[in-house]
Parts: sequence; structure tokens; C-alpha cells
Amino acid sequence: QVQLVESGGGSVQAGESLRLSCTASAYTFSSSCMAWFRQAPGKEREGVAAIDSEGGTSYADSVKGRFTASRDNAKNTLYLQMNSLKSEDTAMYYCAADSRTWCPAATMSNYRYWGQGTQVTVSS
Repeated sequence: QVQLVESGGGSVQAGESLRLSCTASAYTFSSSCMAWFRQAPGKEREGVAAIDSEGGTSYADSVKGRFTASRDNAKNTLYLQMNSLKSEDTAMYYCAADSRTWCPAATMSNYRYWGQGTQVTVSS
């Protein structure tokens, strides 16, 4: 059974940094698209970043230049480095996986596997 487990969330001040991790098990991690989504209270879940099997990345406009997605295939782990955090980045962050080597559009229906989420709270 595929499992995605996120970690690294927490409470920080605006301008600080956090690094999220997502470890996959029972999954062909290295040949798959991996993504980060987030959901703030009362809002829809939105795509934040995606990284394909070759390491190509894409980002939501709201996080470009501040967030960096990366992957370590030897460790089956996905990362999200978040710098210059803002209060509007406060949300539950989810790791998602798709079996395709390239990344589809950042909508929930395109990703088959999901983690349970890790909370990020940014205080201004």
C-alpha cells in the first residue's frame, strides 16, 4: 500500500524559513511526478509546486522565487524549501504523487496518492 508521510511543518514568523519533507513507501518514487499542494481554512486545495522524474519543476506564481521543490530518489523523499514565508502561506501542506513521469496540471483529480498533511503557520 502506497504511503506518503509529510513532516517539517511548524509555526514561524514572517520572513523565516521551513523545509518540508515527504517520504514515500511502497511506491516507484524515482519515476513519478511528485507535488506539493496546500489548503488554507475555507479555501480550496491549490497546487504549490511539482517536480517530474527528471527534476524539472514548476511553481504557483504566489511562491515563485521563494519556494524550491527537490527530490532525493535514493531516499524516496520529496522536499519543499520555503523561504521568506508570509502569513498568506499559512495552510495545511500535502504531498501528492502521480504515476506519470511528467507532471500533469496541478489539480487534485490528477494525483492519485496523498499524504495526511503537515501544518504550516506563519505569524506576521
